[in-house]
This record gives sequence, C-alpha cells and structure tokens, in this order.
Amino acid sequence: MVFSSLNFIFIFLPLFLFAYYVTPAAFRNSTLFAGSILFYAAGVIKQPYALFLLMVLTYLNYVFGIRLYQIHNPRKKKLFLTKVIFFDFLWLFLFKYSRHLSLPLGISFYTFQLTAYLFDIYYGRILPERDFVTFGTYISMFPKLISGPITPYEMLRRQLHSARRFLPENLAEGMKLFIRGLGLKAILANQFGSLWANVGTIGYESISTPLAWLGIYAYSFQIYFDFSGYSDMAIGLGAVLGFHFPENFNYPYIAASVKDFWHRWHISLSTWFKEYVYIPLGGNRKGLPRQLFNILVVWMLTGIWHGAGWNFLFWGLWFAFFLILEKLFLGDILESVPKVFGRIYTLAVVLISWVFFALESPGEILAYLQAMFGMNGIGPVNSLAMFLCNEYLVLLVIALVACLPLGSRLVHALKSSKTGPAMALYRLGEKVIPAVLLLLSVAYIVDASYNPFLYFRF
Repeated sequence: MVFSSLNFIFIFLPLFLFAYYVTPAAFRNSTLFAGSILFYAAGVIKQPYALFLLMVLTYLNYVFGIRLYQIHNPRKKKLFLTKVIFFDFLWLFLFKYSRHLSLPLGISFYTFQLTAYLFDIYYGRILPERDFVTFGTYISMFPKLISGPITPYEMLRRQLHSARRFLPENLAEGMKLFIRGLGLKAILANQFGSLWANVGTIGYESISTPLAWLGIYAYSFQIYFDFSGYSDMAIGLGAVLGFHFPENFNYPYIAASVKDFWHRWHISLSTWFKEYVYIPLGGNRKGLPRQLFNILVVWMLTGIWHGAGWNFLFWGLWFAFFLILEKLFLGDILESVPKVFGRIYTLAVVLISWVFFALESPGEILAYLQAMFGMNGIGPVNSLAMFLCNEYLVLLVIALVACLPLGSRLVHALKSSKTGPAMALYRLGEKVIPAVLLLLSVAYIVDASYNPFLYFRF
C-alpha cells in the first residue's frame, strides 16, 4: 500500500482519519501508532521480518536513549553511544549490502531518525522520551516512515505532546498539498518513467545523442517529481494530522551551483549528514584541508547510503569533486558571473550524475555517456527521438514549468492582490485545480500497471 494507490486514498486514509479524530486527544498518539503499524504491515506483507525489526529497533532505542541520558561519565557515555550507533547501522548494512536479503521498507530512513535521536540526547539538545507510545509514534508515523522527510525529534516533540485538535483549515491545506504531490507522482513522474523505460528497451549502445539527452531529462523529471511528490504527500498528511514537517525540496533544478542544488534537493538528508557527520568531523573549523576531507567523507557516505553498487559510490564522489572545486575557487567564479552560467553548469553536472545513479553496469554507463556526447558512432538525426519528443512535448513543457517557481509566484500574486478579478480567479483556482488534479491522478492510477516510488528501494 502506497500513498498513490486507490486502497490508500479511498479506504485506509478516510477510515484512519475518522478513527484518529474521534479518538480523545489524550489517546491520539496511540491511534496514530497503531495505524502506522497497520500501514507498514500492509506494505511489508511479504517481509514479515521487516515489521518485527522495526518494532524491536524502536523499543531498544527507546531504552538506549534513557540509558544514554543516565550515564554521566563522558568517556563511558561516548563508548555507549558508539556501541549503540554501531548496533543500529549494523542492521542497515546487513540488509542493504547483502545480496541474499531483501531490504526492509523504510529502514534507511528510520535508522537515520533513531541515530539522530541518540546523537541529540548525547549532545544535550533533547531529553529522552519517557513514554514508549509517544516515541514509537515519532519513529513509525506513517506519513514519513517510508521515505522521510527525516525529522529531528525536537522538531516534533511539542506537537507529539499537544492535543492536536481537528482544524478544518489544516485538513483543507493538508489535502491540497497531498493532492498536488499525488498529481506530480501519477501524472508526471509515472509518465516520464515510461519514457525512460522506452529508452532502456532500445539498448543504450544503440541510441542517438538526442535520444540519450531526452532519456536523461526523462529520468531527471521522473526522480524529481516522484520524490518531491512523495514529500508533498507526506507533508500534507502530516498537516492533516496536526504536524508540521520540514520542506524537503525547493526547486532544485534552478540551482546556480552544486552547493545550492544540495540546499534544495532532499533537504532533510543533506541536513542529517551536515549535523551528524560533517560538523562532528570538524566541519569547517579545522582548516581548509580538513574541511575538504570532511566533504569527501560525507559524500562517500551519501553515495554508499543509496546502495551497495559501485555506481552509487562514484555518484557520491562525483558531487564531492565539484563541491571541493567550488570550495577552492569555482564558487567565487560562479558568484561573479551571471546566474545563468551557474545554472547551466549545475544542470549539466546533475544530469550526468543521474546516469551514474540510474544505471548500475559500468558498460551501460559508459555506453550512455558516449551516446550523450555523440561518441558512439550513431548519427545525431533519429526518427524515434523526434517521435518521442512530439509524443511527450506537452508533458515536457508542463514538467519544465513545474520545475520553476512560476506557479507559486502566480498564486502568491493572486492571493495578495487587492483587485476583485484576481481574488475571484484565486478562489476559483483554489477549488477547481485540486479537484481536477485528483480526478486526473485517479484516472492515471487506474490505468497504470506499475506505480512504485523510486526512493522506496533506498
């Protein structure tokens, strides 16, 4: 069961919301905890060990957090934290990098939340949660359990302990955001996934340069709308339940540097690595050589986090290389030239990175890069590329507009306008657009034979 399934939209979600809001405020965490476990169990029905692992790790880390707080000797406290972090990541590495075990759904994300919780107790940022149901709700909350956003406990602590009254405006705003994310997933991401799959069926060694670029643009749109759509749905569901989750995407394809891109893409993951790896390693406090080393370590780990294949490690090192260049001299150059040059450079770096990310075989990666740069001996003119461009032209234009902040600026302008026509147009769009998006999304979901979220496999 995924957010973009009919079972979730029309059965699980309405029934759960009814149960959640008829439950007395003091027991809503219990309802949310139970509903989240039910949601997760439905998703891992073929992996019964996954639910067991989630519950065991949740309980053990609840106990570990209390014990960590009770240790006052700095050396013993650090040793205990080290052992617990090793224990938590042992399970992640065991499943993620084993060729014989399937990856439990969401393990990468909830492991990061568990370890962040322990680090924050160690550094004195938070007190341990003494109520297991509240802690279990924080870890297993179904809107963010599978693919984030990775949310620090301190950010949700007060909300977890509040009454969270039913507010119609929260329901309305949350569902609008959920429907927007659903539209990005069902209408855009899935269609670009089909285009990317079509390119793959041809064979990467046989594609022309235009088709190679069309294919990698398709994958870039697919992964962006897939993951940002999921994040919008998660944040929207959180709002419906009375929680505020952090923004996870901020128009990354308009970034003017690689550093800027990672301030906009998967923000919660970048923040986690900054807070719990980069800064503890010394950040930028120990001189330039150490700072460059820290960047290298962070991006090696970021690549490894995404998967066991060498391509993910190379993907991480690819970004580390350009981030180091920007730290040394390239960042100053980019700031001194018009932003358009920085955006072209960043987009090129990111598009090439998606080749490493999407393809695992070195032979496939090399063949695809050769095709992108006209080095495979196939002419630039290709009838199939022209056909696919024409077929997907409207979708490509819509995707391009959706990647830019034009829509949000237009909505803001209409909303803040004092004129009658502008306000009337805003109110009409506020009611009509979500309804149309929902109908179109449901139609696409009914027609789709395959409807996964890409980041579920990480």
